Amino acid sequence: MTDNNIDFFVPDGRPLQDALVRTTHLAIVAHQDDLEINCFHGIAQCYQRSDLWFTGIVITNGAGSPRGGYYASVSDDEMVTIRNEEQKQAASLGQYSLVIQYGASSSQIKGRRDHSLIVDLANWMKLAKPQIIYLHNIADRHDTHVRTAIHALDALKLIPENEFPEQVLGVEGWRNLDWLPDPYRSRLDVGQHRQLHDQLIRLFKSQVAGGKRYDLASEARHRANATFDQSHTIDTTEYVSLAMDLLPLLKQQNCQYSDYLGSIVEDFLSDSTRILNS
Repeated sequence: MTDNNIDFFVPDGRPLQDALVRTTHLAIVAHQDDLEINCFHGIAQCYQRSDLWFTGIVITNGAGSPRGGYYASVSDDEMVTIRNEEQKQAASLGQYSLVIQYGASSSQIKGRRDHSLIVDLANWMKLAKPQIIYLHNIADRHDTHVRTAIHALDALKLIPENEFPEQVLGVEGWRNLDWLPDPYRSRLDVGQHRQLHDQLIRLFKSQVAGGKRYDLASEARHRANATFDQSHTIDTTEYVSLAMDLLPLLKQQNCQYSDYLGSIVEDFLSDSTRILNS
């Protein structure tokens, strides 16, 4: 991957390094609109704040996006341009500090690890020093999501532990996370700025108008999470996003990603068996 393929966009026109350094909430995702659908917690936390700033890094170029309706006959090259512009519009509306579109193909990410991508991510993280990082979770059903998360986790391993962010969260995507045992599950209140949430997702017309109603699905997931999270307490918020705690994985020496996921599944099975046999 060369720098010529990387698109840096700072909505308020500040120098690139300044935009990275002021970042407090950083999200690294696979596709355009994953920031808005899966990482809205970070966007809402920073929106209209002068002390908190959201930066998003999008790894793939969007060429393989599903398309229908008006966009059914759009070529892959045209779709790359369309999705790039949609992401920039979202960054402007959401008042992001910075959005980086890396421009990789899905096949590059799904192949063996791209060392240059890992180094780039590590360098950006070292400059940003964010308080919180949002990634895809390692139990996601979308292989490009998982491979993106692996690249980001590999990059985090290049950073000294004393410089880790306060939280590293694997967000919901192509699999709900309501099944996670409590010790691994983070409950994120996304009740703020709901109008912004809807507006951001609908900016991605190539998806929403092209046959994927992510706007409705995201709204429904957040509402369902809020109600079904706890069975014996009343709802305290209308909208909740769930995430997997990935910081313990990074702090375990030589822990394999598959082993960490395996321990989560084992705890899930143990808890389910306890309830079944009680």
